[in-house]
Amino acid sequence: MEKVYLSRNPTAKTILELVRSYDGDHICYDHLAFRTFGVNGYGINSLAEFFTDFGYLPREELRFPAKKLRAIWFSPPTNDGFTGTGIYGPLPRIFISELLVDELTAQSQEIIHKYIKTSGKGNKYAALASISGELTWEKPIYSDFQVLSRESEYAAWTLVNGYALNHATIATHRLESDIRSINTFNKFVEDNGFKLNSEGGTLKVSPDGLLQQSSTVADSSLFTFADGITESIPRSYIEFAERLLLPQFKDMKDEEVKEHHRRDGFEVGNADKIFESTSKDQLTRRSA
Repeated sequence: MEKVYLSRNPTAKTILELVRSYDGDHICYDHLAFRTFGVNGYGINSLAEFFTDFGYLPREELRFPAKKLRAIWFSPPTNDGFTGTGIYGPLPRIFISELLVDELTAQSQEIIHKYIKTSGKGNKYAALASISGELTWEKPIYSDFQVLSRESEYAAWTLVNGYALNHATIATHRLESDIRSINTFNKFVEDNGFKLNSEGGTLKVSPDGLLQQSSTVADSSLFTFADGITESIPRSYIEFAERLLLPQFKDMKDEEVKEHHRRDGFEVGNADKIFESTSKDQLTRRSA
């Protein structure tokens, strides 16, 4: 999954390399996120079963009424004994969202159902599709992508990217240099020429102040649609998260702090703005 993600998203690849060159090899992924169509078994469960079979546990549902989305995040099994970094480090949380297709207009629903029908039982192989970077349904035509884009950026993204990893997230608090503070980290990213998602401010902060997140704007690449039209489509992005110590642990010494002493979970307000990293508004801002 990470290999496909890095091959399509040079920004993520470059930032990971920059962080390693500055901080050493201390990168840990806070979470990996995926998008799905919530219809006919192609939603959250199509990917979740792969992770729950390996010991992940569903934790909390989040709702995004304006975007017609819902999401569930999953906590990893025990992380004891993981001493590597990146995909060889501590297991990340998993965040899977789905589009509530039956809340869309009839035209958009019809388009999504049309492609789902061409997938056979592709939902059974969602994880394999993510690993290989392939769609389980037929390659779309450009006009269908355009129709979905007008109603739901999320729907259009999912139509052309399928189950591909939507974003990986660096846990900045697990780094060891001064960029472990997310404000410093954000400056580091911007100083290296990358634009951050500005929706709601570059730093998204939970009401309790303990979960702080930011993200780049998604990369784009050329995509040849089934009718031969080649156009630029949004790909994925990379996110950064700092989880601060829970109040009861705020006086702990640094060397004693473990991940479970920090703020866990996700925040609807933060995530809602992070979703905008693939939106046209942010993508056009990037090239402005």
